[in-house]
Amino acid sequence: MQTISQTNLQLKLMSRGKVRDTYDLGDKLLMVTTDRLSAFDVVLPDPIPYKGFVLNGLSAFWFEKIKNVIKNHVITSDFRKFPEEARRFKELENRSMIVKKANPLKVECVVRGYLAGSGWESYKKGEDICGVRLPPGLKESDRLQEPIFTPTTKAEVGHDMPITIKDVGDLLGEDVAEQLRESSIRIYENAAKIAEKSGIIIADTKFEFGVVDDEVVLIDELLTPDSSRFWPMDDYSPGRAQKSFDKQYVRDYLKSIGWNKQPPAPALPDEVIKNTVRKYVDAYEKLTGRKTTWQV
Repeated sequence: MQTISQTNLQLKLMSRGKVRDTYDLGDKLLMVTTDRLSAFDVVLPDPIPYKGFVLNGLSAFWFEKIKNVIKNHVITSDFRKFPEEARRFKELENRSMIVKKANPLKVECVVRGYLAGSGWESYKKGEDICGVRLPPGLKESDRLQEPIFTPTTKAEVGHDMPITIKDVGDLLGEDVAEQLRESSIRIYENAAKIAEKSGIIIADTKFEFGVVDDEVVLIDELLTPDSSRFWPMDDYSPGRAQKSFDKQYVRDYLKSIGWNKQPPAPALPDEVIKNTVRKYVDAYEKLTGRKTTWQV
């Protein structure tokens, strides 16, 4: 399997993010999902085979499932329907989509249904989580009484920083802030019910929104192992960290070797790469119900 860590198409490159390369096609965009993996906001040197397939395929799956909740930026993820200028590049099949141009809203809209990750770390210290005060006595990985909206900044470089709903209102206006909070929680609740039928808990996730024709829509990726914390329901037990189908496995490995979270990132052993592929592909197959041949 040939991995793609960076695209160099004879098209107008608009931006290169941690994972996605975006090309300007005039009145629309070509968004390509590479096999790059970032951890602690640093891109790792080793691409993860099939990762682009998983992220692109899962995003397309979820955008279709959630379109009754809120509109999104997708025009098509069917390579056969791509403009001719993009169909020239066969390597784009299964890892790209054509999307509408949007003006991104500069916040990350995080929703937490369970107490984990940085939320758990803040809670242990007795701190609010982005301005939200949780009741005492909760354990790690506990399900919250109701999902909470815990936004962050969207940093071009470096780390995203936690902010409150008031901060979002100051940045974008109170009406838009409330719309983002309400939409994010509705999307999460709908997706969580769908995922549970596949045996997966969505512990938390993040969304991005943009404006198209004066309307707020979902953009970027949606409910992937990069943007979400996926746990197997059959192994779930509060009071400890959970097994996961996401890049938490890679984060845990990097913590175990004492990496200082500053670039350059260390190389990943072959076994860690293979296990990461298995986790990502497993998440895709369980959620979509589709079998693949994406193994290394």
